[in-house]
Amino acid sequence: MSALLTLEDAQTRLLELAPEMPTCELPAEEALGRYLAEDLTARRTQPPADLSAMDGYAIAGDGPWERVGESRAGTPYSGALSHGECVRISTGAHMPKGADRVLIQENADVDGRLVSASDTPPAGKHVRMRGFDFAESDTVLTAGTRIGPGQLALALSAGHGRLSVRAAPRVTVLDSGDELAADPEQCGADQIPASNGAMIASMLRPLGCDVARIGPVPDDHSALASALTKAEDADILITSGGASVGDHDLIQPALEAWGAELAFWKVAIKPGKPLMVATRERADGTRQVILGLPGNPVSSFVTCFLFALPLVRAAMGAGSPLPSALTLPLAEDLPAIGKRREFLRAVHDGRTVRRAGSQDSSALAALAGANCLIVRREGADAASMGELVTALTLENGGIA
Repeated sequence: MSALLTLEDAQTRLLELAPEMPTCELPAEEALGRYLAEDLTARRTQPPADLSAMDGYAIAGDGPWERVGESRAGTPYSGALSHGECVRISTGAHMPKGADRVLIQENADVDGRLVSASDTPPAGKHVRMRGFDFAESDTVLTAGTRIGPGQLALALSAGHGRLSVRAAPRVTVLDSGDELAADPEQCGADQIPASNGAMIASMLRPLGCDVARIGPVPDDHSALASALTKAEDADILITSGGASVGDHDLIQPALEAWGAELAFWKVAIKPGKPLMVATRERADGTRQVILGLPGNPVSSFVTCFLFALPLVRAAMGAGSPLPSALTLPLAEDLPAIGKRREFLRAVHDGRTVRRAGSQDSSALAALAGANCLIVRREGADAASMGELVTALTLENGGIA
């Protein structure tokens, strides 16, 4: 029997197989959640001029100052100030020539057109200097950056109404098993409702994927062969169930008959050991990546989180496709760990972290109550309450 792959080895090998999706240009607002295909350079300078950071008076020299006009956001004062002059100024308005500081209105004593203050602010006070955020031709975002709300605002401010991003892959999710009932309201005593396909698809869709679902498919060679023909157009095929070595685990032979070649199988993690990765060359020369996830629902969730989501992000050009980690103190004691790395369904409140409930690979109640996974390295000793541990946030697909 071949040795189990470590998590790092398996993730590295999988991401090396990720299909490189073509670039496309989208309106900036439609690019949310996508990854930049190239560095983004600023087409303008921000701020474009020295601006006031506060409401008050732009002043020249020592006071008292005579108010000679006003500078509003979008309507700057057109003249230049001489020593002892000021203009009323609003936040975001251009600083007039001759003024290099702002006296905030709370500190100003106003008597008609005369403005005075007990203390004159120092030069540069409450002024946003031209280009302090970025200058024209600066690289403001690098290739592989995910476009979130902040990145969108930056791109627009840098003068970009359209962005070059990687296209999202076409993903097909196939779940299989004789015991699966397609309709949860019509579930026999010897069946369980099929939930993995919907769960996996719901994890993928926020990435912008076009997700097609097949199944549930019974444990039958001809049924699986027929189902696989519907996945011809998928860049990534994800299966759930049937990836182990039991008499009724038929995914591997079905994939081999379809023309797929096994890349690796079995990873030293718990849950999720029987993870399988394969590839298939299509007639047009393009390559499909196939990810076989275990059938137990928690195992399927964890391996989708650790492998499928990073694979899709890598295909979309993500600079950092793996999930983000937190370091938090334990709110309880934890037992020692065996030879596989364990991912415990857990809850954190920003201060401490504890297990969410049962850690059985079929326990969905604990999974539904979890917002992170505690990572326990293989061979780890028992951990005491208060000890720092690594946790992977489940929110936003694991990306901070």
